[in-house]
Amino acid sequence: MSAFIQVNNLSKSFKKLHAVKGISFSVPKGICFGLLGPNGAGKTTTIEMMEGIVGMDGGEILYDGEPLSRAMNQRIGIQFQHTALQDHLTGRECLKMFASFYSHALAVDDLVELCQLADFADQDHRKLSGGQKQRLLLAIALVNDPQILFLDEPTTGLDPHARRNFWDLINRIKALGKTIVLTTHYMDEAEYLCDDIAIMDKGLIIARGAPRELLAEHFNGVLIRLRQQPLSQEVLEQCQPRLDGAYWYINTDKVEKTLKLLVEQQVEMDGLHVKSANLDDLFLKLTGHGLQGNTETQEVASAG
Repeated sequence: MSAFIQVNNLSKSFKKLHAVKGISFSVPKGICFGLLGPNGAGKTTTIEMMEGIVGMDGGEILYDGEPLSRAMNQRIGIQFQHTALQDHLTGRECLKMFASFYSHALAVDDLVELCQLADFADQDHRKLSGGQKQRLLLAIALVNDPQILFLDEPTTGLDPHARRNFWDLINRIKALGKTIVLTTHYMDEAEYLCDDIAIMDKGLIIARGAPRELLAEHFNGVLIRLRQQPLSQEVLEQCQPRLDGAYWYINTDKVEKTLKLLVEQQVEMDGLHVKSANLDDLFLKLTGHGLQGNTETQEVASAG
């Protein structure tokens, strides 16, 4: 599948902070591509360079084989982490205002239907719930009928029900043939929405591929989690557990055999947890820290 977006050796520094360190990746047309990582990983800086908001120090970004241009800007839609809207406007009036900025725009009624805004489109946007506000901002990002849609952590702060509704909406939009670039630190979100992902940490891409393929590559069977405790040499040799914080993690495709060994070796089972590996487990394995737990370094880009 040919690349619709091509990023080559992209880099960016803010004074002494090297936020993005020469990364490269491509995005085929019509998929949802996820840039994943904790705060400070470089994903927001990367997406802002792709949007043309932040200048790059090195590398190139190509859209359909060409650098970002004014014409391509008309084909891009962006939903920022935070968007300031004019006070005293209803949702419908916000859409009309943003539509006026483009030479070509979708009909407001079509946007209201697509993003399921009918129940609150005529309310003051300041009175909307978090989930309603995000749907309105998504409609604003779609106002110019873009080919490429950038979503920068669009469900941060939403409750689980609102997040799930938003995911279903994104899948409806992807079904229209649009290419979506999504940043998120919610791993369930990435597994549900993304066809392809790049996991970033400390300005580098440390893994790339379809979520299921990456998990199959790095994990066999299930993960067994045990409370931290001394383990016998036999358990250490046969199970090869990995210690992280207060827990041991054992990756095994022979669950019954492994549990039998743990019982025979008198391992304490208090807090035992058996589950399938997910992307957060993958990031933990690759970096030694969880995707949602790294706040030591904050990005200096405008969106944080």
